[in-house]
Amino acid sequence: MNAIVKGLSNIIQLLIGVIIGLTLLTATAGGIGYYFLTKLSAHPAKPVFAEEKKTANTADSATESSETAKEAQPKEEKLPPGAYKAKVTWSEGLSLRDTPSEDANRIGGIAFEQEIIILKESDDNNWQKVRIPETKEEGWVKAGNVEKV
Repeated sequence: MNAIVKGLSNIIQLLIGVIIGLTLLTATAGGIGYYFLTKLSAHPAKPVFAEEKKTANTADSATESSETAKEAQPKEEKLPPGAYKAKVTWSEGLSLRDTPSEDANRIGGIAFEQEIIILKESDDNNWQKVRIPETKEEGWVKAGNVEKV
């Protein structure tokens, strides 16, 4: 009888050891998986478009002549019929494309909260033709990422 109890005790110890080992292994794998998933879900750094680099270099000279700029305020641009002013609401900014398609060439970028002019919408209402007031550059952006000002 004593040998049966001792054998049963050894089997129970083995089962408890296996359960503890599997629990630790699962918890470690879950922790590692959670760590890597949180690193992958972080937003990447905001891209700097070539147009922004050009305007950043000219911004220094623009601040030097800010007094002159304040005196000579530009006139409000007259909008074409049906056009309206809007600002970008997509936090990463928008890609400006030459045609209303995701496969179209990217011709520039528009920063978050930058003011733009919506000229028209595509036939399927998935794209909007826009003009950047500062540069007069025109192109297409994905619809739904701007709000009317």
